[in-house]
Amino acid sequence: MPDGLPRIVVFDVGRVLVRWDMRALFSKLVPDRAELDWVMANVITEEWHFQHDRGRDIGEMVAQRSAEFPGHAHLVRAWAERFNETVPGPVPGSFELVEQLFARGVPLYAITNFGDALWARFRPTQPIFDRFRDIVVSGEEKLAKPDPAIFALAARRFGHEPGEMLFIDDNAANIASAAACGWHVHHFTDAETLCADLSARGLV
Repeated sequence: MPDGLPRIVVFDVGRVLVRWDMRALFSKLVPDRAELDWVMANVITEEWHFQHDRGRDIGEMVAQRSAEFPGHAHLVRAWAERFNETVPGPVPGSFELVEQLFARGVPLYAITNFGDALWARFRPTQPIFDRFRDIVVSGEEKLAKPDPAIFALAARRFGHEPGEMLFIDDNAANIASAAACGWHVHHFTDAETLCADLSARGLV
């Protein structure tokens, strides 16, 4: 654990600031529960989706997956075209914490595993990101958490030492990697617990 208290806060996005659930979209398109379960386990899997987060071209992904599952090609296209519907809203309480930190003048940044094409369509729908000074997007950098390289890149881009920054993420592997790189960390479960931690660190 680095010495001292952090003065800068760096958020993850999915499941920390905004809810992310691909079933929020695909339950509209596949009404049968058993079929939906099969699609989510075999066609539109999070593992497959993460290829875009790591920088793979979305058009290439859609073409290949549609060829593999021609009977579900319409669902693969929906993933690419209607991805914003997989984000049904903010994580309760998280936007309020961002506003509190911003009001107190705490520098805010983010590191997100997010494909570049999907981010380009999602980012304009979320004015909360106007509060952030910079956001490192994995698909743009072709580097994804928990690779330590993305934390090194973020520290360079943000212009702050890791020991000055508190990184917040819901993924234990990402938290462990950031901690190993010298960052303060908070393993996110809910906004109430995060608020208590931010308060203890003198940030809110």
